[in-house]
Amino acid sequence: MSGTTDVRNEPGDTVIRVQGDGVVLVGDLREPAGPDRHGAAVLLHGGGQTRHSWRHTAHRLSEAGWAVLSLDLRGHGDSSWAPDGDYLLDAHVGDLRAAVDVLGEPPVLIGASLGGMTSLLALGADPDLARGLVLVDVTPRTERAGTAAVTRFMRAGRDGFASLDAVADAVAAYNPHRPRPRDTGGLRKNLRHRSGRWFWHWDPRMVEEPQTAPETLDANEHRARAAARSLRVPTMLVRGAGSDVVSPAGARELLDLVPSAWYVEVEGTGHMVAGDDNDVFTGSLLEFMRHIADGTGADRPAGPSRPG
Repeated sequence: MSGTTDVRNEPGDTVIRVQGDGVVLVGDLREPAGPDRHGAAVLLHGGGQTRHSWRHTAHRLSEAGWAVLSLDLRGHGDSSWAPDGDYLLDAHVGDLRAAVDVLGEPPVLIGASLGGMTSLLALGADPDLARGLVLVDVTPRTERAGTAAVTRFMRAGRDGFASLDAVADAVAAYNPHRPRPRDTGGLRKNLRHRSGRWFWHWDPRMVEEPQTAPETLDANEHRARAAARSLRVPTMLVRGAGSDVVSPAGARELLDLVPSAWYVEVEGTGHMVAGDDNDVFTGSLLEFMRHIADGTGADRPAGPSRPG
């Protein structure tokens, strides 16, 4: 495997750096925990998150025999900010292709929200890029009120927070499905402290135009439908039952475009379903990955296959 390795991060992880288009992406690489190796998976977080939101998922996948690369997207976490402010989807797709090149094999792409849309468009452009796709609460059709709420949340922290408790309050207000953490120390990985205040560690330009312009969102939706229609790899859609970003109608449309896709709806979660560390999400993901490892990823298990 090529790429530049660096210091250890969490136990079992090696921090790597990937050269993207004008940016350097930082990721955690975790090798399989046992002797069996089924392949590789790339975990891509949603807008405003970091690679650390996948830590439990990465651990479980590693235990199941997968090499796992969790990336900070450009402008997020420890990855560099785009010098030209380019956070359009094509820039993210180019970064993902560079990361797959480092792995040296087609991985399973597992993407939440922005990470999922990036993965979908990347496969639409190159059907051989990956051997499987998991879309976590993202479909070609998204509810604009929900995406606007995400944008408002990200913009609201631009001036920073007086304390970690204030950060936790803001997160709880946006995501009431998840219990407010008693220990706010875990938020530090997503924040930087300067001038006496806590700031989210992402580039605020990513929630400005042209990324958020209506015409950009319309074009993204059109391209995502075309990409979904062309998918030829095992695909799974995971939707948070309380999501305000992916509606049941949006999920049904994706399943019409990809009739062989698995569908999982997770009760008690919203748009941030991947970060809720729930057994339904993890169990469904591991089952899907087992089918891919066995070469039967297109065969859906028994049970509901469409939203009600």
